[in-house]
Amino acid sequence: MSKLVVASIGPASSVQDGGRPGSQRYGLTSGGAMDRLSLAAANTLVGNEALAAAIEIGPFGAAFTARDGAVRVALAGSTRNADIAGRAAAFDTSMTLADGETLTLGFARGGAFSYLAIESGIAGELMFGSLAVNARAGLGSPYPRPLQAGDELQVKAASGTAERRIELPAAAGGPIRVVMGPQDDEFPDEAKALFLAGDWKISATSDRMGYRLEGASIKHLHGHNIVSDGTVNGSVQVPGNGQPIVLMPDRGTTGGYPKIATVITADFGRFAQTPAGHGFRFKAVSMAEAQAEAKKFWELLRALPDRLRPIENFDLNIEALRNANVAGSAVSAVDAGTWQSPSP
Repeated sequence: MSKLVVASIGPASSVQDGGRPGSQRYGLTSGGAMDRLSLAAANTLVGNEALAAAIEIGPFGAAFTARDGAVRVALAGSTRNADIAGRAAAFDTSMTLADGETLTLGFARGGAFSYLAIESGIAGELMFGSLAVNARAGLGSPYPRPLQAGDELQVKAASGTAERRIELPAAAGGPIRVVMGPQDDEFPDEAKALFLAGDWKISATSDRMGYRLEGASIKHLHGHNIVSDGTVNGSVQVPGNGQPIVLMPDRGTTGGYPKIATVITADFGRFAQTPAGHGFRFKAVSMAEAQAEAKKFWELLRALPDRLRPIENFDLNIEALRNANVAGSAVSAVDAGTWQSPSP
């Protein structure tokens, strides 16, 4: 076995996979990656299952060193400066770290999370069918907490497979789409209009449990308490202070605040990648449109292997280049025979 050693890392970085679907009926949150498309893209590049465990790297920098053999990895998600032993490293491609080499990553640009997938996955003990870390619940493996400098991940040695890149569709833009409800009747029409027309920002106090929104105060019709009921990724709760909270993968399974809307599945990863302080708006869509977009999203994940492409390397023969007449009809100032007009 080889090792990938965490040389340095910021907060909000942990091992994540597709989560624990089906566990919510037992009061256990599903957890998992904030941006499933980026997780799946990174895993596909190194031949893993789309939602296998990978390292979810938060907005700050990180560095990882290969030990006891080469380690093959891939990067996807929010871009950032990246290099391997001083050589530039690209996103949406696979790459191999030789024994002793370090992959160094800077701060996230235009997003919040990047994903580092490792060929053959990460060794760990499944907890309720998943390695996904939920620090509040003490769940996850190989470390049931955010990663720290000095942590060692047991991985298989690089296979030597040719490196690949992946062609992902252009990132979507525009408002974050929501389906209104299930308790939008707990809010007056003007409050719902304000929710959709308002400019929102994500608070720096947000985390994997919930994104706190900064913007207009949303008023309730009958107070802010309801009988607790089930939540999902993207539930938009409105507590007593009127500042919405969008529930994220480490949320509680039930909640007692009315939910004015729900972020649709297809836009959830894009919403999760919104940096703190960055402005955005919501847009209401029908349930039928949300379901159609969810179907397209899962079809995209299943079709990711079809988007793989070889990385074409061009090795220049410098000696041949010197001898080639790359300028076409070249002229020598000291050789009149090459001049384009007859010499006198």
